[in-house]
Amino acid sequence: MNVLRGIKWQYALIALLAVAAIAVGALRPQLVMSATSSKKKPSATDKVKQDPPPPLFTDAEIAAVGKKADDQRKKADTLFAQWKKVHGTTRDDKAFAAWAAQQVPAPPTASQRTAELHQDQQLAKARTTAGKKAATWLELHGKKDIWKLYLHDQRELIPAQQGKAEKTELKAALKSAKTISDQIAAKDKQPAPYVLDPGLRPEKHIKPGAKGPYSYPSSHAARAAAAVTYLGSLSPHRAEDYRWMQDEVLYSRLYMAGHVTSDITAGLLLGDLIGDYELAVSGH
Repeated sequence: MNVLRGIKWQYALIALLAVAAIAVGALRPQLVMSATSSKKKPSATDKVKQDPPPPLFTDAEIAAVGKKADDQRKKADTLFAQWKKVHGTTRDDKAFAAWAAQQVPAPPTASQRTAELHQDQQLAKARTTAGKKAATWLELHGKKDIWKLYLHDQRELIPAQQGKAEKTELKAALKSAKTISDQIAAKDKQPAPYVLDPGLRPEKHIKPGAKGPYSYPSSHAARAAAAVTYLGSLSPHRAEDYRWMQDEVLYSRLYMAGHVTSDITAGLLLGDLIGDYELAVSGH
């Protein structure tokens, strides 16, 4: 398994900032007391620093899902060009959300989903302790933390005002990806793999006859794709690392039977569209 790429160097910066904070605290004790009393929520940087990544999945393991991500990226670019031709770069979040949801394909047939479930079942048979640990970390931090941390790295090199604007834009893209994917899931009602086969995740304690949680499309995939599309445009030289992390997150969702493949590809398409939209309306 690979150790997380692309963010290790920042820990030295975090340590340097911590030393500076201690120095300021020694000079201005009241500032330290104020910060402590406010009980500020931990940032994405704090969360990952407190819970550093374990060794993740190998490039060979994630290669197939990475290819599917590339395919969805191309489809999304073609579709978004149609939206942009009609609407230009004017922000209209409500209209875009409705349009983007319509671009997500209908769920697969029952037989297709059963075949995809068998793929998850085969993966489950080969699970390892290390693999479970990697998947758990990716499930937790792959929603938002890692993408915010990547943007934090970028913001260290640009003017503060620009960095603040980009933070707001990434936050909007992540929120939109979750909101739209959740709305589609509630409409299409496709049970998660571990609902179809509770043996895949016995710790979930699924009750007999349960219908949900629903998993089409994957919210993790939508958020990852939106973030990668957005971040990769801002910093093309780091795009490969972003795509690698996306593929790690995607594979983890199959590995632990949170989703089947069609859940992932639908989420990717939606997320890519959202990333394209946020870039366009933000003037990047």
